[in-house]
Amino acid sequence: MKPSARSRARAFVLQGLYQWQMGGADTRTIEAHLADNEGFAKVDVDLFRTLLRGTLDDVVALEGDITPHLDRAFGELSPVERGVLLLAACELKHHPKTPYRVVINEAIELAKTYGGTDGYKFVNGVLDKLAPKLRPLETGADRQRAAPRRSA
Repeated sequence: MKPSARSRARAFVLQGLYQWQMGGADTRTIEAHLADNEGFAKVDVDLFRTLLRGTLDDVVALEGDITPHLDRAFGELSPVERGVLLLAACELKHHPKTPYRVVINEAIELAKTYGGTDGYKFVNGVLDKLAPKLRPLETGADRQRAAPRRSA
């Protein structure tokens, strides 16, 4: 199955976040560099820009949202894990039209594709804890539907 334009946008955002972490490039430089890459024509450009800018503009707060759910310091994570978690946290926090399960699944796929062997399991665990904090109504409704019904 070919990735959707939205999935491709997230993959390019992850590449941009990697560039930012490794070299400190600014948003405009990252956007210009990635726009020249093969495959960028198949990206949802609006989503790409919104997520890249949103993540970089809110990185300190997003890191603060993520850190309580980690088993180690944020800086000890691999650059890919950090990027995936920052991107997913941004989307969970600022883009409520995307269902939280979609955000988590997309993050897992990015971690599987670009991360270490079991990095996707770590990402999944962190986001499973983060989602109820950032999307309490949506995750609460899912928990209610999944709860066993009691008979009267």
